[in-house]
Amino acid sequence: MQRSRADLGSMTQRQPSLYIPHGGGPCFFMDDPAGTWTGMETFLKELPGRLPEPPRAILIVSGHWESEGFLFGAHPRPELIFDYYGFPPHTYQLSWPAPGDPALAERAAGLLRAAGYATGTDPDRGIDHGVFVPLKVAFPDADVPVVEMSLDQGLDPMLAWSAGRALRPLRDEGVLILGAGMSFHNLPAYRRPQASEPSIAFDDWLADAIAEPEGRGERLAGWVNAPAARFAHPREEHLLPLMVAAGASKGPGRRVYGEMVMDTMISGFEFA
Repeated sequence: MQRSRADLGSMTQRQPSLYIPHGGGPCFFMDDPAGTWTGMETFLKELPGRLPEPPRAILIVSGHWESEGFLFGAHPRPELIFDYYGFPPHTYQLSWPAPGDPALAERAAGLLRAAGYATGTDPDRGIDHGVFVPLKVAFPDADVPVVEMSLDQGLDPMLAWSAGRALRPLRDEGVLILGAGMSFHNLPAYRRPQASEPSIAFDDWLADAIAEPEGRGERLAGWVNAPAARFAHPREEHLLPLMVAAGASKGPGRRVYGEMVMDTMISGFEFA
C-alpha cells in the first residue's frame, strides 16, 4: 500500500538543517601534507552521525549555482559538474553517483510556488563541486538521493531566508536541508595572517546572529553591517546558503564546527 506524505512524516524524525563548508575545490581528494583540510574533512565525515536517522533525501543549496528565481535540479542521475580550475588531472575523474529525486524537486518547487516565489525545476542540471565534494566525504556510498537548489541571482538575503522558511515542511518528511558554502570567502585574503582577526570578528557575529530564532531573518538580512562583512564576503554567494538553512528552522542555531583554515576562521552551523 502506498503511504501518503503525512504517513511518511509520522514515521520519520525531523531532520536538522545545516550550513556546511565545502572546502576549496576538490581539496579532500588531493595530497594535503600540511593537514589544511583535515579538521573540515573530519567534520564532514561525522555529519551523518549528527542526524537523528539516515535522511530520506538531501536538498542542498550551493553557492555555485545562480539562476533567475529558485531552481531545483530534477535529473534522476545527475552528472558531476567539474567547475573548478587548475587542479590535478585525477580530480576531474572523481565519481559520486548519487541518484537525483525529481519528485522531491517538484515538491520543493511547489512549496516555493505556493509561497509566491519564482521557481521551477531543471531536468538537465548536474551537481557542482559545492555539492559533490562535501557530500562525497559525508556520504561516500552515494546512496542518498540529492537535489540541488540554486540561489536567486539577485542575492537578496531575506529572499533566501524566506525561501528556506517555505521549505521547512520537508524536514518533517525526512529531508536533510543543507546550505553549502564557506563562512569566509575572500580568495585573495586566504593565507594572509592579517586576515585572521577580521575573519574571527565576522564569524563571531554570525554565531550570535543565528543563535536565537526570534528576529533571525532580519539579523541575517543585515549581514553587511557586521564587522568585516565585505572583507569576509566581497560577494555574498557563498554566504547565502546559510540564509536558506537558517530560514528552514524555527529552532535555535549553533556553531558545530569552527577552525582556522588558511589563516581565516571557517565555521559550520546547525539549526534545530
